Amino acid sequence: MKKTILFICTGNYYRSRYAELLFNAMQVKGWQATSRGLALSLRNHGPVWPPVLERLQQGGFTMPDELPLPRMLSEADLAQATQVIALNEPEHRPLMQQHFPAWVDRIAYWQIPDTDVLDSEPAFQRIEAGIAALQKELSGS
Repeated sequence: MKKTILFICTGNYYRSRYAELLFNAMQVKGWQATSRGLALSLRNHGPVWPPVLERLQQGGFTMPDELPLPRMLSEADLAQATQVIALNEPEHRPLMQQHFPAWVDRIAYWQIPDTDVLDSEPAFQRIEAGIAALQKELSGS
């Protein structure tokens, strides 16, 4: 049975989806990723922000045939995950405190703001660096 990394962001449309898709495309033995959002937005159209798919295709990664629409985080998602990472602590810690207070200090937080604070290019680079470090840590190398 594979262990699960759960990536969390606000809308489950950009940062957490990129982290999930990139992690799964890198095929870390014994692990799989999923993602959820803390406050889904009706402004988001389709399953994922188009630049996420463009970035993955530019990197030579194959995408799944079907991508689910953004999904809201639940207590069950947190309980089932082996490891949980929220993509931006200043943004996500308060939302976790509001919706899942028992989990606030039980998850890891990265520092990758949304596009209103950080352009997508450096955000993609930070996510890639985080995934590379996570891959190294999980594979024991």
